Amino acid sequence: MGRPFREPRLVVASHNTGKAVEIAELLAAFPIEVLSAADLDLPEPEETEDTFVGNAELKARAAVAASGLPCLADDSGLSVAALDGAPGLYSARWAGPERDFSLAMKTVQEQLGDNPDRRAHFVSVLSLGWPDGHLETVEGHVWGTLVWPPRGQGGFGYDPMFLPDGHEQTFGELDHAVKQRISHRAVAFRKLIDACFQAD
Repeated sequence: MGRPFREPRLVVASHNTGKAVEIAELLAAFPIEVLSAADLDLPEPEETEDTFVGNAELKARAAVAASGLPCLADDSGLSVAALDGAPGLYSARWAGPERDFSLAMKTVQEQLGDNPDRRAHFVSVLSLGWPDGHLETVEGHVWGTLVWPPRGQGGFGYDPMFLPDGHEQTFGELDHAVKQRISHRAVAFRKLIDACFQAD
């Protein structure tokens, strides 16, 4: 068990609209007012760590310092086996300054070429920070394969090219409620709920 979360407000430390909405939906069952970094016009810190955990904790601390409120930060990405784990920490950067994930997906496909190994997984690290400096950090994964061309208009990021194990639809095609149950972020979130949001 981690530290119980009893605060009335929580900031989702992300300027990624899709990610902020996903996290807010996962928190909807709790009596917490959820704000986003964009709502509060918080600055985006430079991600200088070399792990997902390091970057999630860096973002949580920066958002807490800027807002004075408890903050939940996520660092996530796509890890492709045949690309030695790339794009990994740089998943968002592969989309360029315009956050064009059609470009990012095309880059992944070009680098894979005709390599038959299409295995990949998504990683999500969630870090919950309090104003006194305490952090609770959890990690989730979902495994699958990459398809080309991308399929579906749902989700965000690399979702349209990611086919999760045990399913016939990509994250871009799956019903939103199904994705919310099986995604890497959902796996991490269940761990966070178990650690911090259970009744005494």
